[in-house]
Amino acid sequence: MKGIKTTIAAVAALLAAGSAHADPVKVGMITTLSGGGAGLGIDARDGFMLAVKQANNPDLQVVIEDDQRKPDVAVQLADKMIQQEKVDVLTGIIWSNLAMAVVPSAVAQDKIYLSVNAAPSQLAGKGCNKNYFSVSYQNDNLHEAAGGYASSAGYQKAFILAPNYPAGKDSLAGFKRFFMGDIAEEVYTKLGQTDYAAEIAQIRASGADSVFFFLPGGMGIAFMKQYAQSGVDIPLIGPAFSMDQGILGAVGDAALGVKNTSNWSKDIDNPTNAAFVETFQAEYGRLPSLYASYGFDTANLLLSAMGKASISDKEAFRDALRSADFNSVRGNFIFGPNQHPIQDIYVREVVKEGDVLTNKIVGVALKDHSDAYASECSM
Repeated sequence: MKGIKTTIAAVAALLAAGSAHADPVKVGMITTLSGGGAGLGIDARDGFMLAVKQANNPDLQVVIEDDQRKPDVAVQLADKMIQQEKVDVLTGIIWSNLAMAVVPSAVAQDKIYLSVNAAPSQLAGKGCNKNYFSVSYQNDNLHEAAGGYASSAGYQKAFILAPNYPAGKDSLAGFKRFFMGDIAEEVYTKLGQTDYAAEIAQIRASGADSVFFFLPGGMGIAFMKQYAQSGVDIPLIGPAFSMDQGILGAVGDAALGVKNTSNWSKDIDNPTNAAFVETFQAEYGRLPSLYASYGFDTANLLLSAMGKASISDKEAFRDALRSADFNSVRGNFIFGPNQHPIQDIYVREVVKEGDVLTNKIVGVALKDHSDAYASECSM
């Protein structure tokens, strides 16, 4: 498939108005816009571009390409963007196996990478880099919160499953780090798998009192539908990726009541988040997802740095990024020493508002939470 390329140069400066820094910044967004994971990339792109549109900064240019969820395609696109498009900043990758294929080479070429989603453990600890910033989280974080919630809810024996790729391994490691009970079984599925009959049979026979699953995008939709049809009534717990807005619409009422953990929710009570939810829905005709919120924050972080420093002074620009002087949809936004967020992670429950399935915060799972790898980062 041919990549989807969009070049957008905004017109009229708001954030840059009155700033002495007028060097243009060119951003290369590589994300998934086709195939089974397209909804995630589309949401991240739309959140990012909503912030770009609102800023109307003529010095910001964005080039968008479809990685088709293929590492080799992502590498080719990154090479093209760096060598031919001459981008200053890269962003957009959803999947951790693609991030591991692209990010180390990009940052080694002194390109700044801002992650809208994928944040594998390898890039948070010993593999951290001054040019790599995760705006979303570290892969383990939401799963750590799920493990903590499962323990506090009194579950003692969990069946856990995730796809066999870097984020899947990080997810189960994170859950186990905070879960105080026993693991009935630990299962890794194929990335992109859509038939879960064998895994559901294993769950039924496992003796587990709870199921933790990390299956983003179409994988989660397939699993949830099949689980509901199976009649297995063991409670489900997941990270937000498994119960995100796009998944809920496809799964239907079978998702009602499922608890999930997230660092963002549409009902986080701050003016920036309320405005984001309202304007995203007006612009695109749907509620924003977790991925859209990360895209929006990433663009606003970048815009805030552009207002403080010139991209030609890379160290000053990195310092401006580290200061994170922008209004986040999550509230107060702070980077830790490895340039990953320190943030609250919530427990949400799937509810119905009118005819729309969505999530509602029911508590805080982890407060001001960092990640397990920051101490290994030598920056």
